[in-house]
Amino acid sequence: MQRLVYILVYPVIWFFSILPLRLLYFFSDLLFFLMYYVLGYRKKVVRDNLKLVFPDKSEAEIKQIARNFYRHLCDIIVETLKNLSMSEKEATKRYQFENLEVLDALYEKEKSILLMCGHYASWEWVGILEGQNPYEGFAVYKKMDNAYFDRMVRKIRERFGSMVITNRKIVQTLYRKDKEGARTMTLILSDQTPKLGAFKHRDLFMGVDVPVFTGTEELAKKLDFATVYLKVDKLKRGYYKASFVVLAEDPRTYPDYEITRAFLDEIEKQIREAPAYYLWSHKRWKHRN
Repeated sequence: MQRLVYILVYPVIWFFSILPLRLLYFFSDLLFFLMYYVLGYRKKVVRDNLKLVFPDKSEAEIKQIARNFYRHLCDIIVETLKNLSMSEKEATKRYQFENLEVLDALYEKEKSILLMCGHYASWEWVGILEGQNPYEGFAVYKKMDNAYFDRMVRKIRERFGSMVITNRKIVQTLYRKDKEGARTMTLILSDQTPKLGAFKHRDLFMGVDVPVFTGTEELAKKLDFATVYLKVDKLKRGYYKASFVVLAEDPRTYPDYEITRAFLDEIEKQIREAPAYYLWSHKRWKHRN
């Protein structure tokens, strides 16, 4: 059954991926109308999240942020499809990196990097970074149930040279690479919601007490990897600017959870400046106190 579903759906995905982005954004507008006005996809989750973290905003402001979020979400969906066939030249033009010298300096110090990223702006095109720095690139992802679609997702995210590794295998992979003397840079979406009973620390995220994901910090301390925040800004439709903020060059010298707090501070600043670009449809605050 999984193979049949894949055979039926993949040609549609491929067809959309080869369309020019200006046409894909037309479909994004149609998808926005369907998701927001017709289906109301996770509309209650989005509004509840926004009201929770922005208690001082008016009802009109909450509605406007929600509408802008859905427009952005639909853009992300079509941009992810485009990633299946987009050329490296076009991706480099649309997803540009500033201050790459930050990575070069850490490389010269023989430091591997854990690149801490949030569900903000765009994380799907970041694979283009692989060809612009000297590190061996990895990205952590959660394996999909459908083996055929899982293979497709890996193909999309590995197109520009980096390798995606499941969350269950990343630790052993990085341990092995470190023993081999390789210098690696690994992208980890670090604003995830830990499972109840499987987290070690709670903290305030957007003013709300929730369990926080500390795995990136713990891994950095075990391997003595530098932690760097990937700050992504959306300039306009289809164009992003990314820069690097060093959180901890020598993580073992930091008190427990201080690096995690520094990451949360960085992503909170972005959310407050332009809230529509965060993934509000995710139940990030479901385990709040």
